[in-house]
Amino acid sequence: MEVTFEVLAFLFFVAGIAGFIDAMAGGGGLLVLPALLSVGVPPTQALATNKLQGTFGSFSASWYFIRNGIVSIKELKLAIVCTFIGSAIGAELVQHIDANVLTSLIPILLIAISLYFLLAPKTEAQDDKPGMATNLFAFSVGTSIGFYDGFFGPGTGSLFTVCFVALGGFTLVQATARTKVLNFTSNFAALLFFIFAGLPVWELGLVMAVGGFIGAQLGAKAVIGKGQKFIRPMVITMSMLMALKLLWEQHQEWLLSLL
Repeated sequence: MEVTFEVLAFLFFVAGIAGFIDAMAGGGGLLVLPALLSVGVPPTQALATNKLQGTFGSFSASWYFIRNGIVSIKELKLAIVCTFIGSAIGAELVQHIDANVLTSLIPILLIAISLYFLLAPKTEAQDDKPGMATNLFAFSVGTSIGFYDGFFGPGTGSLFTVCFVALGGFTLVQATARTKVLNFTSNFAALLFFIFAGLPVWELGLVMAVGGFIGAQLGAKAVIGKGQKFIRPMVITMSMLMALKLLWEQHQEWLLSLL
């Protein structure tokens, strides 16, 4: 793989768009991973490099939401710990376990996410209908989705958002803000283990990190400014695109035989 100015500029631009999308609805990896593979980065290193740039982008969005009082670290303390542990375990296991079985389930999960956001009524904060207990949410959702993100990853932001809305009782804006904090946690934990294995391509990852950071700042501002009206179609669109992409990759030969 030859690292040229054109390659770096291309990946910087892609990472900026991905950071913008991730801050609002998740799914930036749908753009980043194919871009890395297209310039010759091996698959495992592409996954690790994506975590490197994604960590900066998710930190950028998280910091914006925290700074503007949309979310508090204190209220997510246990969820952060559980998410970190889950992601660390997943990142270590993915280096030793075949992920084909899990991969086959991803399109189903993503289609379910899309249908939920498409069919669910407009989310409103409901004081008379409290969500799942904070500790239970942290142990169940934080650990399991954290593990998933460390092990594989596509759609993590969408999964966190759905759980915060459906189980936590938050609005989409509140859910998105909390999602970015936990998404940063899982990205950071996985990145540490990938670094220990020597997998990230630093030159590419750091250039993309700058683009992702800038894109995430713009995306976070769009979340607060546009609210639910803008986030809902983004979640639906990105989830469907990821599902269709994964289905195509898994059944490409069979689908082509039908044409």
